[in-house]
Amino acid sequence: MSWPSNQPPQTGLSADDIARLNDKFAKSDAALGIEVAADFTPFEQRNDMFTRAFWDDDVRSDDTLGFFKSYRMKFATRRGEGFAQKDFALRNAAWAVSDIISSRGDAEGKREGFQAALDYDTPVARDQVTVDDPGAEAAEIKRLAKLFGADLVGITEVDERWHYSARVDTRDFSSVPNDLPEGISHVIVMGHAMDPDLVDTYPSALAGASTGLEYSHEAAIVIQLSTYIRNLGYEAVASMNDTALVIPYAVKAGLGEYGRNQMVITPEFGPRVRFSKIFTNLPLKPDVPEPLGIKQYCEICTRCAEACPPRALPFGEPEMASHNRSMLGGVKKWSADCEKCFGYWAKLKTDCAICMRVCPFNRRYDGWGDRLFRKLATGPWRKLALAWEERRGLPERLKAKDWWARLRG
Repeated sequence: MSWPSNQPPQTGLSADDIARLNDKFAKSDAALGIEVAADFTPFEQRNDMFTRAFWDDDVRSDDTLGFFKSYRMKFATRRGEGFAQKDFALRNAAWAVSDIISSRGDAEGKREGFQAALDYDTPVARDQVTVDDPGAEAAEIKRLAKLFGADLVGITEVDERWHYSARVDTRDFSSVPNDLPEGISHVIVMGHAMDPDLVDTYPSALAGASTGLEYSHEAAIVIQLSTYIRNLGYEAVASMNDTALVIPYAVKAGLGEYGRNQMVITPEFGPRVRFSKIFTNLPLKPDVPEPLGIKQYCEICTRCAEACPPRALPFGEPEMASHNRSMLGGVKKWSADCEKCFGYWAKLKTDCAICMRVCPFNRRYDGWGDRLFRKLATGPWRKLALAWEERRGLPERLKAKDWWARLRG
């Protein structure tokens, strides 16, 4: 398939705009160790790995198409531990709510929550509730987000550097404008913890249920919280993987730090978290994140890279380079080879996430040993924590048959 005839629209962010945003966020970027190049350009969503699998012949194959078909059971199931029909059935059931919501806009080329923001059913109330104290309002919004089911909540300012330069029309995979209502000023970022027992079965179709469950949960949560805000008389756009890169927003909202495994590693759940967001003009006091010490541990730990079957994760230092079109360039960070990673997923017919399972921060934190590791790993004694982990070795993968046995009691 060749590129669509319509060329990608311009982002609207000029070099001067990028310079202005780099200056505006220079202090917070420096505090979080974020380095953005002067020639940085926002990412075009059409180039993300999952979208490329539909239009780019360099990555499109029977394996990649079979990966997507597996979510409708339109393939011959693999044989082996964790890849039985029951395992795929549970994974697909976990995704069901998210799938129903994301398919609502198919006729308009919008896969809601992935290639387009979630449409709203509630208009903005004509009368606007007065907010005299953005700090108190932020605290209340966080409590409500947790009431609806979020595990983590943070608030940050809108930063257009992380917004897709264009979104994708899923009818022909062309690029179309990625617009938000005028006046959007803040982003509410929510974290949704994945089931630890299911994560322990990675790589397996069964483990994919841990991903689907949280996408289905977060779809409901962002709809509920955005509806509440719209009823207050303010704009609120419910968002999952669409509209903007969620990782920098989660970091800037203080929910965690970016790790070698390309995930946000949180103090509460390690990398075992999915994120959603709401764009709003509700007056809110943003969080001021502080360095957590997690990134420094990743600098001396290469466990995820060593455990990656397709060798898609980096062993070296963070860098600015972008090695293929699915990698964001212009930001100094660890970058995975997305093509190798997704190629392995396609062969499995499900997500891999071994890097999540083996991460030393993937712990329950309900015992003193886990909490002691976290304290050592995020402080000046991190090398002692690394030696502890090397002595402990790789955590054992939970067999799917044992997970099912636990379910049966």
